[in-house]
Amino acid sequence: MRTPKELVAAMTLEEKCSLLSGLDFWHTKPVERLGIPSVMVSDGPHGLRKQDDKADHLGVNDSIKAVCFPAACATTASFDRGVVRRLGEAMGDQCQHEQVAVNLGPAINIKRSPLCGRNFEYMSEDPYLAGEMATSLIQGTQSKNIGTSVKHFAANDQEHRRMSSDSVIDERTLREIYLPAFEAAAKKGKAWTFMCSYNKVNGEYASQNRWLLNDLLRDEWGYEGYVMSDWGAVSDRVKGVHAGLDLEMPASGGQRDKLVMQAVLDGKLDEKDVDLCVERMLTIHQKYWDNAKPETPWDMEADHELAAKLAADCLVLLKNEDGILPLKKEEKVALIGEFAAKPRFQGGGSSHINSFKVTSLKDALADNANVCYAQGYTIAGEAVDEVLEAEAVAAAKAADKVVVVAGLPDSFESEGYDRTHMRMPANQNALIEKIAAVNPNVIVLLYNGSPVEMPWIGCVKGLIEGYLAGQNVGNANKAVLYGEVNPSARLPETMPIRLEDTPCYLTYGGEGNTAIYTEGIYVGYRWYETKKQPVLFPFGYGLSYTTFSYSNLRLGAECVKDTDTLAVCVDVTNTGKVAGKEVVQLYVHDRESKVFRPIRELKGFDKVELQPGETKTVQFTLDKRSFAYWNTQIHDWHVETGVFDIEICRNAHEVILSAPVTVESTVELPRCYTPDSIILDIMDDPKAMQAIKPLMDQLAQTFGGGENSEAASEAVSDEMTKAMIGYMPLRSLMSFGPMGLDQLDGIVAALNAK
Repeated sequence: MRTPKELVAAMTLEEKCSLLSGLDFWHTKPVERLGIPSVMVSDGPHGLRKQDDKADHLGVNDSIKAVCFPAACATTASFDRGVVRRLGEAMGDQCQHEQVAVNLGPAINIKRSPLCGRNFEYMSEDPYLAGEMATSLIQGTQSKNIGTSVKHFAANDQEHRRMSSDSVIDERTLREIYLPAFEAAAKKGKAWTFMCSYNKVNGEYASQNRWLLNDLLRDEWGYEGYVMSDWGAVSDRVKGVHAGLDLEMPASGGQRDKLVMQAVLDGKLDEKDVDLCVERMLTIHQKYWDNAKPETPWDMEADHELAAKLAADCLVLLKNEDGILPLKKEEKVALIGEFAAKPRFQGGGSSHINSFKVTSLKDALADNANVCYAQGYTIAGEAVDEVLEAEAVAAAKAADKVVVVAGLPDSFESEGYDRTHMRMPANQNALIEKIAAVNPNVIVLLYNGSPVEMPWIGCVKGLIEGYLAGQNVGNANKAVLYGEVNPSARLPETMPIRLEDTPCYLTYGGEGNTAIYTEGIYVGYRWYETKKQPVLFPFGYGLSYTTFSYSNLRLGAECVKDTDTLAVCVDVTNTGKVAGKEVVQLYVHDRESKVFRPIRELKGFDKVELQPGETKTVQFTLDKRSFAYWNTQIHDWHVETGVFDIEICRNAHEVILSAPVTVESTVELPRCYTPDSIILDIMDDPKAMQAIKPLMDQLAQTFGGGENSEAASEAVSDEMTKAMIGYMPLRSLMSFGPMGLDQLDGIVAALNAK
């Protein structure tokens, strides 16, 4: 086959324009005259959702039988790059078998609020964690020569009015919170494709936002793949082509292709823009065509077992009072909850997998005669079923320990709409409290895609955040409950006490079609930790059946320039009696900054497996971005010279070890002084200060009172004098001393010349 550039040169304008939209719901168009075949794309960041006929985007119609792995809310909790890479590799093999060229995922939008209906398939509230985990998933899938489509680019952080809402975000917040994960996917992951979001970003639809799709993604980040639209996200196709939206999905019936063609003929669109779109698409599809292996086997049973193995590493142990876990096989256990028999293991909408089999916790424990089951509640509504509740309470009374499986039904969280509260169904909350009243040994296992309020938290001894753990959820739960697997996951998001505590509580969802991100950079733990807001469980929190100690934190240098890298090492020891995995978290704290900064930010993590008594050294490498903030004056990352604390933490709240490092900036920020510049800012610039020292001496004499009366000295304190001088604009000096306009202009000129 000819090269993509040669193929573009051989096409007619009509043929080129035809490739800019899909053939149908899931296929690109072929050009039979030139031997260009169609390719198929498919939903499924955690399982293949391939549809051949009766296609839809929201999962209304069934897809082929497949394997549902844990959703992103769960896999990110593993804090294990290897877990998500293995998931990506399995997805790549499945796509090869089913002749799917591009798998539509991962979804890496930031969890701005627990209310977002699609949080179950997003990764984290932290951009660094999301970027690292997304990169590993991308690399795993693409190692099988199957493309990924990173979505939804960008700022798609709510479902409410998602196809028309305008995400209004200031430059610094956009750069520090909502773009870094996508940047990592582009630069490190080298994702084959990106998917634009439905919403507007600062006034322009993402599908036609040239700054987003071209200036940032391609020119700044060096991205070489292509961009497709989310399904139905296109507003103005001609503007989209110029902006760098290569492929519109799904099919437009050829209508928008004709609009693009006519725009070229009328001179309103450069044909080179069309050529670029087509060439980028063909270049990516060529990778699949050259490496297609439909003979790749797909052992669904093996993947079912893999799903359980991966999920067991994703369960977060949040509470283990009196060592209530792990359970012992000889203990009489009451297993309670409809979810225990009919688990909710995935989210609703476009990522919904038609699982070929499902293993519930009740199924997994069927061979244990010491386990009895009671339904307890119904997920059909919130009303208490007194018969079911009574059966459950009776079972709990007769048991040594109780495991209540609870959580959110599909109706509470889904693609397409946001939650309006953080509550679990009322019947489940009531049941947990009644069971705790008759048995002190209660463990709650949650199935949910995002945080819930826990009014019963003080009544239970054990708590596991199970998230949405995939179709083999039962065996994964069993393995952790009975200690076959030592839990090692950590929360990729903060669990607030109540909705009102969340940083965007007052403005989430927006007014009309405008969503203003008023909380700025203070998202998730950046808000809770800086504000000292109590939470149920902090970001990065999770327990183990063993214990770990940290020691010997050492830095590669005491002082570095921002152009250097800094090596960080710390020793971790398993001080318990069983093998386990520990997630080592590194945060950076800027001791003193002239700009608003969170109290700490995650800049490194690693998971290490240790036998009892074993010690291993964990190493990190920090670079400029580890210390930088986005400076809107220079529109770039900038490091302020100063002392930073390197913090080794168990979670975002608990610092274990800390060591200081001085970082020297190699970039001097430009300063431009005007008559409106205040003395305080000039005093912060040593060179400028020298230029006005004589004037400052005169001001001190004037405001300090000099030889003035004792009454004057009593009226004007030193602090007041400093404040009055410091906050004074240069122009005000004309009112307080013998200075004319010419002298003022001369001082301003001298300051800018330095």
